Amino acid sequence: MTVSTEDIVRYAAKLLFRGTRLDLSRMSAELGISRATLFRRVGNREDLMGEGLWTLSDRTWSQAIGRWEAEYGAASRTPDGRLRCLRIMEDYRQEVAGSEGMRQLIDAEPAVALRVLTDPRGRIQPRLVASHVDLFRRDVEDAGLKPLVGLDDLSFAVVRLGESFLYADTLAARTVDLDVATTLLDALVGGALASKVG
Repeated sequence: MTVSTEDIVRYAAKLLFRGTRLDLSRMSAELGISRATLFRRVGNREDLMGEGLWTLSDRTWSQAIGRWEAEYGAASRTPDGRLRCLRIMEDYRQEVAGSEGMRQLIDAEPAVALRVLTDPRGRIQPRLVASHVDLFRRDVEDAGLKPLVGLDDLSFAVVRLGESFLYADTLAARTVDLDVATTLLDALVGGALASKVG
């Protein structure tokens, strides 16, 4: 049986979700491939960790969008007027913060985990910024908004601020407070995505 790059990444994502440390020698043996083949397919351990974590992140993001659509369909706002993007971002942050596997990874390997999660040239942050751009663009179009800043800049600011709260205990020895994160991010996005006048 041929083991594809996607198979390796999915297996890494499964291990990370369970809170199991990525051991490339053990993984290659369990997958029935050489360590050299694994390296050729996915790069070094941090590269594979990044791809595995992105797989989990992207799935969590898609699930948050799916929950919105199940509850509100194609609406761009809740009945009380809250933008779709704010609800989806909050849902995503709650799921990430509640991930036992993520917590175990950060507790066991804080420097490596944060480097992989927050590297602006890495496997996760640029893709997460792009996901936010797409989400904001939908709300701009569907809710008739006029952004005061570029959506790339807004998305970068939102992702960085979100990271600072999600990983506050490790980054700054502060308590993770998702309610404060939601208040600040809602204010930032709400201020930057103003309603069109006239």
